[in-house]
Amino acid sequence: MTNRQFFDRVVQLRWFQKEYFATRSRESLQQAKALEKEIDDEIARVQKILASREQQQPPNLFNQ
Repeated sequence: MTNRQFFDRVVQLRWFQKEYFATRSRESLQQAKALEKEIDDEIARVQKILASREQQQPPNLFNQ
């Protein structure tokens, strides 16, 4: 997922969350939950990549 796609998904999520709290619509709640899962999955994916990169870098002698 690109940065822009992530941003757009978060905007969608916030819209559905606000819509749900305004209307208590079951559809809005389902959409919000699906988007929350998608965003959480993307965050976990990126965290895994970042952790892998940190392990691959040699130690910095000046910041140990």
